[in-house]
Amino acid sequence: MSIRPATDDDHDALRQLWGDYHRELAPPGWWDESWDEAWTELQHGIAGALVLVAELDGAVVGYAVAGQRRPRAVHLHDIYVRPEARKQGVAKTLLRGVASTARERGAEVLTLNVDTVNTNARAVYRRLGFSERAIGLIADIAALEQRTALSEKPASVASTHAQTDDESGVDRALAQFLPRLGRSAHTDVIPPRNGWVTVVDELCDRDRGAQRRLGAELSDRLGVPVVALALEEDAVVRFLLFERGRMVDEYLSVPTYYGELTKADELSLAANPTLVARLTGADPKRVRAVARTASSPAELPPARELLAQVAEVMNIEARIER
Repeated sequence: MSIRPATDDDHDALRQLWGDYHRELAPPGWWDESWDEAWTELQHGIAGALVLVAELDGAVVGYAVAGQRRPRAVHLHDIYVRPEARKQGVAKTLLRGVASTARERGAEVLTLNVDTVNTNARAVYRRLGFSERAIGLIADIAALEQRTALSEKPASVASTHAQTDDESGVDRALAQFLPRLGRSAHTDVIPPRNGWVTVVDELCDRDRGAQRRLGAELSDRLGVPVVALALEEDAVVRFLLFERGRMVDEYLSVPTYYGELTKADELSLAANPTLVARLTGADPKRVRAVARTASSPAELPPARELLAQVAEVMNIEARIER
């Protein structure tokens, strides 16, 4: 096996490799680069000795393309080896050739991009000493324009459900405790249905901390389970479960909606079907099927639909149409 700088005479071999690479990579539809455009870029790299080819038994079986973005940094754009030539050290030899060329040019670091879903490649690069420095993001432009056009975030709505038929007891607890939470435009108490009294409060719609305190207080004073249910920003669903004044479970349909979390914190925001079943009488299998989590709202049913499903599983009535 040998590694050498590519020349214009490698046009046909590089075209074949480039085509094989893109068929295997299966780029998204918006990635519509043609071979002619790619060849123009490759010629710039060839002129600067930053395109290398690997030969095995006289045949070109792989290539690497790099570019010097800054005096002290070279970026690896592409590296590809034919499937039949893999596991023979070709890719590592190409990478070493790029590193040697970069060092001769005075560069101190080599950078590259790799898809987040390409876990195998990421593992290989980490073993070779690469570390993750940045995360690339992508968004559909039409959807982005729509979202950025909104002057403010959609309002959140919430309802709090106490497992009791004692409506007057709920009224008394609210009269004693709600004034401590803050100023609220209105509070409505809905008579019991399916063994649950529902509280709809304007302050709790907009302040999740206030709803959390209300849920804990109702559970403690009445000695019953309480569910605090919320539709936040018309995008994600949250519920809190309280028993004897303590919050015992929390669910958020998109755990990372408000920012990155540790894996442990992300997992803690998944529903606990056993607890939900014990406190609400729900079927744990249905809880598991409905109260799913995802990395974005688009991966789940519409948030209002999901909220209705979650409420139905718990045998409570979501009060969000306002």
